[in-house]
This record gives sequence, C-alpha cells and structure tokens, in this order.
Amino acid sequence: MQLGRDFVRALAQITKERGLSQEIITSSLEAAMISAYKKYQSGTQDVEVHIDAENGDISICEVRTVVGEVTAPDTQISLQDAQSKGFVDVAEGDVIRIEKNPEHFGRIAAQTARQVIIQRLKDAERQIIFEEFSGRVGDLVTGVVFKSENDQVLIRINDRTEAILPREERIVGEQYTPGDRLKFYLLDVRQTTRGPRIVLSRSHPGLLRKLLELEVPEVQDGVIEIKNIVREAGARAKVAMQTLDVNVDPVGACVGSSGARIKTISKELNGEKVDIIIWSSDPLQYIRNALSPAKIVKVEPILEQEKAVTVYTRPDQLSLAIGKAGQNVRLAARLTGWKIDINALEPERMPTLHDIFQDIDLTGESDLK
Repeated sequence: MQLGRDFVRALAQITKERGLSQEIITSSLEAAMISAYKKYQSGTQDVEVHIDAENGDISICEVRTVVGEVTAPDTQISLQDAQSKGFVDVAEGDVIRIEKNPEHFGRIAAQTARQVIIQRLKDAERQIIFEEFSGRVGDLVTGVVFKSENDQVLIRINDRTEAILPREERIVGEQYTPGDRLKFYLLDVRQTTRGPRIVLSRSHPGLLRKLLELEVPEVQDGVIEIKNIVREAGARAKVAMQTLDVNVDPVGACVGSSGARIKTISKELNGEKVDIIIWSSDPLQYIRNALSPAKIVKVEPILEQEKAVTVYTRPDQLSLAIGKAGQNVRLAARLTGWKIDINALEPERMPTLHDIFQDIDLTGESDLK
C-alpha cells in the first residue's frame, strides 16, 4: 500500500520548515495506522505497521501465534492454516507475521496520515510557542487587544500567539478596546492540554520597573539601582532608588527634562502618578523620604512595637502626608516595610503682648503685697 509521492514531499517539507523529526512523524503515523486498522477490521488483532519515508510505502502485518487449536482468531492461527499461507517450517508456539492489504483501507490510511500530521504540527507549534515565552517570564512585551467582552480580555503578542489579561492583573478603570496597543508584564507561561497559557499583567510592579529601564538609560546601565517598587495600579506608585554615582541625581534622571521621562511612563500606565524616592540605609530617613511630597518634622520609633514609628508633621502637611483615602502613607508603609502612624505637631506658641502685660500685672500685684 502507498501513501504516495505527495506524502513523501509533504513529509520532507514539514520536517524542514517546522524542525520536526521525520522519525517522530513516522512513528506517530504508524501508531495511528495501527489504531485505524483495528477499527477498520473491528477486531483485537496484534498489528505492526511500518512506513517507508523514502517512497511512502506502508507495510501492515497481523502478528499471529501458531497453535494446535484456535481459541482467539484475531491473534492465533492453526498450524495447517499457517503452512497453507507459505509458512512451511513453523511449529506450534511460533509467531508469524501475515502481510495485509485490505480493500479500501488506502483511503482511510491517507485520511489518518493527514490527521496525524495536522495534530503533530499543532503540537510542534504549541511547543515552539511555549519554549519561546517560558524563558521570558518577567519581560516587557507589547501586544494588541483583539478581544474584550464578557469580562475576557485577550491580547495578541505576535502573529501566532495569544495571551490573557486576567481581571486581577488589570489597571482599575482602564479600558481595553480592540486595536489598542499596550505594554504588558509577562507574568506566567504554563503548558496545558490546549497549548501554552500565557498570562500578562498591567498591574504588576515589574511593569513599572521595565518601563523605567526602557525610558531611563541610567537605570538600564545600572548607574541607578531600583531598590523597591509598590503600586496601586492606575492611581499611584512609589519607587525607591539608589544612585551608584554621586554625580547622578536619581530623582532628576528618572523625571527627565521638564518631566518628559516620568510623563511618558505615567501615560503608559493610564495616568498613574509615580513618586521617585531616595532609598536610605537609615530606616528613619527612608521613612521620611517615602512620605514625599509631604514635609516631615520628625520620626520617632515606637519602642514597644517592632518596625513601627510615629511621624510628626506640621498641620498644613498632615493631609498631604496621609494622602487621599490614606494612599500616601499606605504606599510608604509598603515601600519601607514599617508601620507608620502620622500625627500633626502643634507648633510652640510664641508669647503675645497680652501674655507679657498679664505677667507684668501679676508681678506688680505680687510686689505690692
């Protein structure tokens, strides 16, 4: 039986273009042919199939055990029948292979070969995609929204690869309209029975880190080191920076001329405000910096509690230190890892003229007595 020259040419082309092993394809075909043959014959035969990849020839054999009395006709053959088929030197207990070429099976064989090749191509495609992206977890990727409905947002990150953007990885309030081109953090890649499952994020701190590396050469070059990042995605973020060159100001470098760099990053993050904080090895100074842009009067550790401080600020700075709905102090606490309690420090009142004259009156009364 032959699959034909077209099959041979197609097999050679697939192995060349897709990088698939010819042995893998032929072994898969042989296994599929065995299953197809058994289904075609409606039996439990012991079957062997061999495909010659050079000319497309298929050899199908039923394996039978020679017995004196046949009790399982699908897998056994009598000595007399075996000899009548040309196996003259066999004895009971021997195993023979009877070549088969059933009528009309050629069409089934060709159809089976097509299905196996298609499945193998799908499997290979999935494996290539998995290998391409599994090593890129934590990278910045650019994608186009192509489906956003029924709480499902799908992103196309290249011509043959789709990814998902789960609800918990989205920026609150951000709209995802088909055709929108956005940057994403590659969060996870897993192999499933339906192919690779690629998960993206717009809310992960890693996205902000990658955008800083992209927009700020000093960060990319390692002159400025990012120590920590915390985000309330789409609203506000704080980034702790340390410069490894005393001549480079980390805040100025990240903000850029007229705020160009930080504005580009903020725009990519749906208007998220990004505070650049100077990192310090002194935790009290670090906390003071983290509460920026509020001006802090003093920071006192709470001795009875571990990693807890009381922060004092002027009354006019209190709301700025706390932030809208507590956002500024909440992010500062997450950034530093310290519990922060903020209080307004009432300024010491200077004596007034009334106070001075009152003191004089009291003193005078005292002297007269």
